[in-house]
Amino acid sequence: MNFEHRSVLLDECVDMLRIVPDGIYVDGTLGGGGHAYEICRRLKEGKLIGIDRDGAAIEAAGRRLSPFGSMVTVIRGNYAEMKPALSRLGIEKVNGILLDLGVSSYQLDTAERGFSYKLDAPLDMRMDQRQTLTAKDIVNTYSEAELFHIIRDYGEDRFAKNIAKHIVAARQQKSIETTGELTEILRRAIPMKVQATAGHPAKRTFQAIRIALNGELESLEKALEDMITLLAPGGRLCIITFHSLEDRIVKNAFRTAENPCTCPREFPVCVCGKKSQGTVITRKPVLPGEKELAQNRRAKSAKLRVFEHV
Repeated sequence: MNFEHRSVLLDECVDMLRIVPDGIYVDGTLGGGGHAYEICRRLKEGKLIGIDRDGAAIEAAGRRLSPFGSMVTVIRGNYAEMKPALSRLGIEKVNGILLDLGVSSYQLDTAERGFSYKLDAPLDMRMDQRQTLTAKDIVNTYSEAELFHIIRDYGEDRFAKNIAKHIVAARQQKSIETTGELTEILRRAIPMKVQATAGHPAKRTFQAIRIALNGELESLEKALEDMITLLAPGGRLCIITFHSLEDRIVKNAFRTAENPCTCPREFPVCVCGKKSQGTVITRKPVLPGEKELAQNRRAKSAKLRVFEHV
């Protein structure tokens, strides 16, 4: 299957980056290269560094961006390691950084990648297939308590305790090998009356296992401060999130970067010495418009937040 992914909030991201023709930009979640392509179209003497963990994404983006030649550098890796990766290229500051934290359409629609609860396939869910740990390992070897915490904290599922109990009971009979087998277990763990009104019973648990397996929230928390410090004056960081946990992390990090002062409110002047790193451009997140939602249902939960470095 070809790597296909409809870039979410494409025009909004490109506009918010305020691209300068000779600037340096980083797409930390390169995917199929949709956002990166539009950035490159606006560059003349500038550079685009694209980073992605997925080998299929690296290959597809490399083909798509090939017309831009040496303007583009593609790196296979985790955006959480952006700072050392740029340092190896001799780059200390950039004019803009973009993260699109969603799972790509390619990953969801390619059954053997094991991301989708709608397609029966081996339990995988690895964003970087060089990684040895898979979703199958988590489901079959993590303790009931560990599964409970993953499903509760990352899936925000109120039936997390019962789901973990059902998973452990099922794997005592036989190893849970496929997405279809896990989905059937989840159907039995959640009351039918809830399933009738709350959407697919596997959605939250699949999200939780994927987040835990790929260290998604840890990567985001680790990278945020580095990315802000990588920005040149006037440079912007644009991040698209797709669920509340990511959005909360980004929102809080941007607020702290704008106002890092830790002095008690009653102090007449700041004495902690912490200085603002910039300005939150999006007091409320930018959401997809009606036209985009009609064309791409997967954009429904997308939120774009933007920070500008001083």
